[in-house]
Formats: sequence, structure tokens, C-alpha cells
Amino acid sequence: MSGRRLSVRTRLSVLIGALLLVSGALLLGVNYLLVSGALPVPPDQAPTSVAPPPGGEERLVPDREGDSGTRVHEVDIQGYRSDMLRTLLIQSGVTLAGSAVVALLLGRLAASGMLRPVHHVVAMARRLSADELDQRIRMQGPKDELTELADTFDGMLDRLARSFDSQRRFVANASHELRTPLATQRTMVEVAMTRLGKDRAARELCEKLLVVNARSEALIEGLLVLANSDRGLERTQPVRLDRIVVQVVDAHRPALEQAGVRLHAASAPRTVPGDPVLLERLVTNLVGNAIKYNDGGAVWVRVGAEPALEVANTGPPVPADRVPSLFEPFVRLRSERVGADRGVGLGLSIVASVVRAHGGAVRAEPRDGGGLTVGVSLP
Repeated sequence: MSGRRLSVRTRLSVLIGALLLVSGALLLGVNYLLVSGALPVPPDQAPTSVAPPPGGEERLVPDREGDSGTRVHEVDIQGYRSDMLRTLLIQSGVTLAGSAVVALLLGRLAASGMLRPVHHVVAMARRLSADELDQRIRMQGPKDELTELADTFDGMLDRLARSFDSQRRFVANASHELRTPLATQRTMVEVAMTRLGKDRAARELCEKLLVVNARSEALIEGLLVLANSDRGLERTQPVRLDRIVVQVVDAHRPALEQAGVRLHAASAPRTVPGDPVLLERLVTNLVGNAIKYNDGGAVWVRVGAEPALEVANTGPPVPADRVPSLFEPFVRLRSERVGADRGVGLGLSIVASVVRAHGGAVRAEPRDGGGLTVGVSLP
């Protein structure tokens, strides 16, 4: 197993600090050589009269007549030289150690300054989503590697924005174009059923056609809502989320009774900025899924501060590793969830898209006794 890799800023700090430290060591080495060359070397002749340096001794030297003398200083030049060089070496070592600390600090500051544009690019990438691809870095300054990186990132965002816009337009246009023929087919089948009389086989066939038609219409309607919510919100208004929940729950009373599911609702006044139509669809999908994918147990709906909306239900166990994929379009857990063949796989993906459009977050967790708990956080 390889060790933990150091960050780029740490490596740059060490590199810059090491370069400064090596430069300081070379400078001190050259200074040591220059001082060593300037110091006197031990002479071959007897000591001379010089100013008494540290370690010198004074003695009397007789003159030629022998009756008087001159006081001179005998100097241990070799010891003096050694003491000076040793002192210089110790002081240079202390200076070098202090310079190492300063060099690392300066390297840290220099690395932080050099990497600041990269942090700006990273922060921009983290803020971006499919609904906010209009932001760009547009880094100012001389043309270098960092500005080239920022320009490349901006170009990638341009291509992504065009791709997302093209996809959304295609989904919206295709959905609109398909709604009309589906409505026409449904009308024709209903008219045909009124003229069949007692032909049981033909009536059953028409009923199956109506079921398929209703399923296709639900798919098209879901794609339209998904495309509209992915575009984001052009304007918002204060919406009473608790009132929307009450309306949606009342509309699902017949489905609750038919499925034999008990409802436990708890609502506190909560106003959120958003689109009432999209928020109603969000609540409808969560409550509808909680009833549809149930085992005749219970559904809990709660409106509060945090999360703004929470919907839980009983049901078969949901694998924890499959929960994140439930928010992807057309993903259904056929083998694990009751009645999974009745949906089109857009319910939770629409929920996630509506939540993103409102600047919120959605999470899902498997319940211990089976089923799922979905929490929606809104501004």
C-alpha cells in the first residue's frame, strides 16, 4: 500500500523552501571560505608585536644591549584561527536553521499565492450544476498556464451548456408532439368501447389499450415536468408547503383506502419560495410512491423546519447501495419493491429535479423495518 500523497501546496512549499535553504547554505559556505582565506596563517618566525587578540600572552624580550627589554605579545595564531572558524561555523549553523524555518514559511506563502487561481477554478466547479452552467471563470492576467486552464474550463462549460440546452429542448418538443396523438388514440379507444356492445374480448382489448395509453401519457407528462424543472425557476413566489401537502393527501384518500394503508400526517406552517405547480408535483410523487410501493402498512408525512418535508412508508427492504440510483430517470427496483412494474421510473427523478430547481436537497434512507424515508430540504 502506497503512503499518503502530499498535497500540491505542501510539495511546492517544501520545494521552494528547500531551494531557499540550499541558496542560503551555499552563501554561508562561500562566506566561510572567504573568511578562512582572510585569516592570518601561522608564521615560521618568532611571534611579532601585534595588538593582543584573545588568547595572546605578553612577555619581555631583551634588547641588544641586554640591559633593557621590550614588551611584546606572543600570539597563538593557530588557536586564534581555529577559534574564529569554529565560532563562524556555529553561528552559520544557527543562522541556517533559522533560515530553514523562514524559507518554509515563505515557500508556503508563495505556494498559496501560486495556487490561488486553481482554488478559484475548483470552487467554481463545485458550485456548478446543470441549472447553473451560465457562470464562467474569465480569469484576468497575463497568458500563462493558469489562464490557459481557466479558458479551457470555460470552453468546456460552453459545450456542456449547449448540450444540456439541446437535450432539454428535445425532451420538451418531443413530449409536446407525442401528447396530441396519445390523446387522440385514447379518445378513439373510448369511442370504440361505446360501440362494442357485449363483445367481451374486444372490450378487454380496449381496456388494455387504455391502460397502455394512460401509461404512455404518464411517461410523457413526467418527461415534460422533468424538462421544465431542469430549466430552473424564472420567478418564485411564497408558497405554503403545508397547505399543498394537505391538498395532496386529501386527493390520495381513495388510493390509501384501496391499498389498505394507514396515513399519519403532521404539518406545521411552512412557507417556501418556489413554484406552486412544481411543488405540488413533488409532494404528489412522494405520497404516490409511498402508497404504491407499500405492503399494506403505513405512510408518514411530516412538514416542518428541517427537513421541510419528510415522507416515509413501510414496504419491502430497500438495499442501501441502490438508494442513490432511485433518483435517476427510468430506474426501478423491480425485484425488490412491490408493484414496481406499475411505474415509469420518473417519480423520484422528478422529485430530485424539482428540489434542485428550488435550491434544496433531497435524501433517502432505507427504514429498518423495510420501506424508505425521503427527506426534502428547501430554503
